[in-house]
Amino acid sequence: MRAAGCYGASAIYYTGKRFARAAKYHQDTKNASQHIELSAVESFTELAGQHRTLVCVEFAVGATPLPEFIHPDHALYIFGPEDGSVDQSIIDVADAVVYVPTIGCMNLGATVNVLLYDRMAKQQQAIDHSERIKSSRDVNNRLVFRNGNR
Repeated sequence: MRAAGCYGASAIYYTGKRFARAAKYHQDTKNASQHIELSAVESFTELAGQHRTLVCVEFAVGATPLPEFIHPDHALYIFGPEDGSVDQSIIDVADAVVYVPTIGCMNLGATVNVLLYDRMAKQQQAIDHSERIKSSRDVNNRLVFRNGNR
């Protein structure tokens, strides 16, 4: 939820029981759950073709390296579980498969953050960076960099 909130995701879909069990231990520091749809689904294949582009994020032969990937406007990113992979049946209906070219694999949370950051960074949005910093930091951070006071 935190990564989804940080990078402007509009919804999260999940399968299985792990998320529901883990959710009671996380803290939603920016109240992202109040702004982002959260839904359990039986299978991600049921979401295929619903005006979204299914993009699996996985180490799969033939996958596009993330630095070369052009993110679709209405993407639904599918990540595998922490200790497994996206099912081949989902890969078979995906519109694209992308991988993060690391040495070894990252954990799920890190992968989600990298992928969503890449999407945001590649979008051509005008950002008021001073306002973004002020609205994104927490109450414990009031730092200012004064380049030239050295």
